[in-house]
Amino acid sequence: MIIGEYEGKLTDKNRLAVPAKIRSEFKSELIVCRGYEGCLLLFDGKRWKDLIKVLSQKPLLQMNIRDTKRFLVGGAHELDLDQQGRFVVPQQLKSYASLNNEVVFVAILDWVEIWDKKQLGSKVS
Repeated sequence: MIIGEYEGKLTDKNRLAVPAKIRSEFKSELIVCRGYEGCLLLFDGKRWKDLIKVLSQKPLLQMNIRDTKRFLVGGAHELDLDQQGRFVVPQQLKSYASLNNEVVFVAILDWVEIWDKKQLGSKVS
């Protein structure tokens, strides 16, 4: 379980460092995907596999289920962290979340939202 907010900086090369506290809690592979309300979602491998298992058991014939799978899984990326704990934010995800230089990681129990700092400010104020 992880909670709290952590600030970060997106570099000119679209690199973003995952805060050390999050890296220590998320010990396995990391997955990033589109999130709701204009953020990105960050999962560790175990939680992602649990989510995929639940989604795979849902009926393919329901449009809202297909939409959810397409939204979350279709835009997902496995992350490779460098020695400094950074990853390259895929351009389509950067655009989707309107990420600029300042970002905020919002840890919510077993996943993390990644927000543009200004957009998050307008959500919580």
